[in-house]
Amino acid sequence: MIVDIFIPCFIDQMYPDTGFNMVKILEKVGCGVNYNHEQTCCGQPAFNSGRWDDCKQVGEKFIREFQNDRYIVCPSASCVAMIKNYYPEMFHNSVLHNQYKQIQKNIYEFSDFMVNVLKITDLGATLNGVATFHDSCSALRDYGIKKEPRILLEKVRGLELREMKDTDICCGFGGSFAVKAEPISVSMGLQKLENVKATNAEYLISTDVSCLMHLSGLDAAKEKPIKMMHLCDVLASGWD
Repeated sequence: MIVDIFIPCFIDQMYPDTGFNMVKILEKVGCGVNYNHEQTCCGQPAFNSGRWDDCKQVGEKFIREFQNDRYIVCPSASCVAMIKNYYPEMFHNSVLHNQYKQIQKNIYEFSDFMVNVLKITDLGATLNGVATFHDSCSALRDYGIKKEPRILLEKVRGLELREMKDTDICCGFGGSFAVKAEPISVSMGLQKLENVKATNAEYLISTDVSCLMHLSGLDAAKEKPIKMMHLCDVLASGWD
């Protein structure tokens, strides 16, 4: 199977290793990987800021870059949820109607693709320690995944997964919300970190590095900060 990959702008610019690790995993399970170097962004930052015209321009570019019948795999539930749920508001009954409908059907968040499409749950990863998992709002509410990342993490050798209190509560990032409502965002993030640390976890894992970046910034000054890891980084750990 050959799959296309979409590496969100955020990961491309700030956490490229996460993108590389997703490619390693896909290749390990037998997928050929196609990467279109012209890709940039799904348009979510502009959409969340109310700049719908700008978002539509970015979305048009995205649609034209993924015009085929292959699966599209992305290491960000937030970006995939944007494409699946909000592109219809911009492109329904437009000249790109059929193309966006095809992409809407083809695109998958990484853990959803692994568990529900490839039916693969054990990637041979090893990570010794205790971890807890953060469900991003986009993953949980917009995309609708919860069990898939946990199924994959249960197979990681040496890793003990502990659920935190109020796992469905937002970390406070919310994209531009963290800038426009900084005091509220910080307060929410600190509360989330309290719940994380109550588990005595060494690692905080998520499908969305934007949440992890927010929480890492709030935790950086602590004497013993939590190690933040994207799911793909965990699943590529400990290979021979």
